[in-house]
Amino acid sequence: MMLPDYRIQHSDYLRRLLRTMLQELDLEKVLVRALEAAVTILAGKAGVIVLRSPQRGWYLAAAHGLPPYLVRTLRSLLRDVPLHQRDPLAWEYPEIERRLEWLSFVGPLNLQQGIGLPLLTQEGLLGVIFVYRNYPTVFTEQDRELLQSFADQVAIAVRNAWLYTQLRHEKQRLDAILDAVADGIAILSPDLTILRVNPAFARLCEANEEDLEGLPHHQVVRWERLEQGPSLEAARREGWPASPQDVLDVQGDLRCPGHDRARPVHIRYAPLMTDDGELLNIIASARDITAFREAEKLKSTFISTISHELKTPIALIKGYVQTLRRTDVDWDPETVQESLAIIEDEADRLARLVEDLLEASRLQAGGVKLHRSAVSLPALAQRIAQRLEKQAREKGHTWRFEFPEDYPLVWADEARMEQVLTNLLANALKYAEPNTPIVIRGEVRPHEVVLCVRDQGPGIPPEDQPHVFDPFFRSRRTARTTSGAGLGLYLSRAIIQAHGGRIWVNPHYHQGAEICFALPRPTTRGELDASRRE
Repeated sequence: MMLPDYRIQHSDYLRRLLRTMLQELDLEKVLVRALEAAVTILAGKAGVIVLRSPQRGWYLAAAHGLPPYLVRTLRSLLRDVPLHQRDPLAWEYPEIERRLEWLSFVGPLNLQQGIGLPLLTQEGLLGVIFVYRNYPTVFTEQDRELLQSFADQVAIAVRNAWLYTQLRHEKQRLDAILDAVADGIAILSPDLTILRVNPAFARLCEANEEDLEGLPHHQVVRWERLEQGPSLEAARREGWPASPQDVLDVQGDLRCPGHDRARPVHIRYAPLMTDDGELLNIIASARDITAFREAEKLKSTFISTISHELKTPIALIKGYVQTLRRTDVDWDPETVQESLAIIEDEADRLARLVEDLLEASRLQAGGVKLHRSAVSLPALAQRIAQRLEKQAREKGHTWRFEFPEDYPLVWADEARMEQVLTNLLANALKYAEPNTPIVIRGEVRPHEVVLCVRDQGPGIPPEDQPHVFDPFFRSRRTARTTSGAGLGLYLSRAIIQAHGGRIWVNPHYHQGAEICFALPRPTTRGELDASRRE
C-alpha cells in the first residue's frame, strides 16, 4: 500500500511537523499546518477542521482544498448544531460527522470518501478533523490509527494555541480595563519595583508610563506628609502582607519626582499571593482626593458659617422674647412694637438663610429651572431699589442708574433675575461706605447685554476675587464686621449660567467693588419673538 510506505519514509517529517506545531502559539497557523499535513498524510483532496466553543457553538476553523461556495455552505450547516453539556462526544460528534460527510456527495470536486476523527483533550471534545478523498478507496484501520494519533497531537497543539489566544485576549481585555479605569493602577514586583502603570497613574504623577516602569516604588511614591497608614516600604519591613486579604491603605500628600507641587492622594495596596503564601505582585490603586479634601473643607466651612449665622438671630429673638415676658415690668406700647419689629426682622433673616440653603441644595441636585419671558433689567433694578430704599436712607446711600436708551429686553426668568439683582444690590448696601452712591449701570454689546452694580466700599482683594462665587466663601477682610452665609453670589452665578450668561468681578475698579453679569440678547426683534414663542 502507498500509505504505509509514506508513513515509513516520512516519519521524521511527521515528528518535525508535530514538534513545530506544538511550539507554535498562533492558533490560525497551527490549524492550517495541521490540516495540510492531515490531507497530505492520507493522500486526500481536501479537508476541514471544525471546533467547538461554548460561546460560538460549532464553527469552521480551517479549510483546505474547498472552493469558497462550499466553505460558505459548510458554515451554514454547522450553525444550528445543538450543544450537549454532559456528553458532546456521544451526542454532537455523530451529527457533525454526518454533516461533514454530506460534502462527499455534492459539488464538482467529486469528493467520494471522507474520514473524520475527534480532537480530544483532557477537558473533552475540542473539535473534529475531517479529510476527503476524490477516489474510491477504503480508509483502513491503519489509516484511522495514523490519523487518530496525529489528531491527538493536533488537539494538544490546538489547545495550547487556543489557551495562548485566550490569554492574549485576556491581556488585551485587562489592558483595556487598566487604560479606561479612572483610578491610577500600578503593578509592583515583590521587591517593590514598578512593573507597569496605567495612564491614570502616569497622569497622577505627571509623567509618561514608560518613564515610571522599572523604577523602585520609593522613587515614584514620595510622601511629603502622611495622614493615614505607614508607607509601603515601612509596612514591608514590618512583615506586611500577612494574607491575601491584608490590604494596606495609605493617605497623605504625594510629591511625584520632578514636581514641586504635592497633591492629596489615597493609595490602597493589595497583595497577590500563591496558595502557599508566596507574594507574587502588589497591586496599587491610587486616587487623587483633592475633591474630597475640598468637600470636607466646604463641609467644615458650612457648619462654622451656618452655626454663626443661626446663633445671632436666634439669640436676639430669644433675648427680646424673654424681655417682653418679664412680669415685673410694664412695657409701654412703643417699646413692645420696637421689640416685635426686631423679632420679625430676625425671623425674616432666618427664613432667608433657610431659603438660600434650600436653593443651594436644589441647585446641586438638579440645576436651575427657568420660566422665561421678556424682561426689562433697568425697570427690574429700579423696582428692587425702591424696595430697599429704607435701608439705603439709613446709611445715606443714593441710587444712580446709568443705562443707554437702546438697552434691550432680555429673554429671562424674571423671578430668578430679581433674585440676582436683589443679592447684588443688598451686597452693595452692606459693604458701601456711608453717604456714597450705589451705581447700577448697563452696557449693550453685539451679542450680550451687561449689567453692573458698583459701590464705594472696601472692595474685594485680588486674591479673593476668584473665590467670591464659591459657596460659603467669606472674605477675611469683611467676615468679622458683616453678616452673611456666603451663598448670595454662589446662587447668582448658578442662575446667570443657567441663562447662558456669565458673571464676574471687575478687576479694574479700585474705588470699591463692581460685580457685573452678561446675558445673551436677541439681535433682532424677530429673534426675541421667536424666543418668546418657544
